[in-house]
Amino acid sequence: MDRITLTGVTAVGYHGVFDFERRDGQPFVVDAVLYTDFTKAAETDDLQYTAHYGEVAELITKHIEGEPLNLIEGLAVRIAEDILANYTVAAVDVTVHKPKAPIKVPFGDVTVSVHRERS
Repeated sequence: MDRITLTGVTAVGYHGVFDFERRDGQPFVVDAVLYTDFTKAAETDDLQYTAHYGEVAELITKHIEGEPLNLIEGLAVRIAEDILANYTVAAVDVTVHKPKAPIKVPFGDVTVSVHRERS
């Protein structure tokens, strides 16, 4: 299966279980891998036969900046399901990074990842 990969789509969101996360916001970073077939797009050189990754990046940003959720697991699932609903891809992997998560020990990053397929 062919793949389109977006990495590092970044925006400020207000997701988290603590009041200060909802009040102050923090950066969230999303990576997405869209699984599709490039055959028709390659044959025709026509954007309509592939997923427009600029639009996908905007969709991801809309979710990061949108309705606050307690859990980034929910954010990842909503992004994955929205990509499947709006683009002709067979499957999608979405990873949400929360690099400023309120953890009291030194850490590099926190991520959650989901894989969803078209049924």
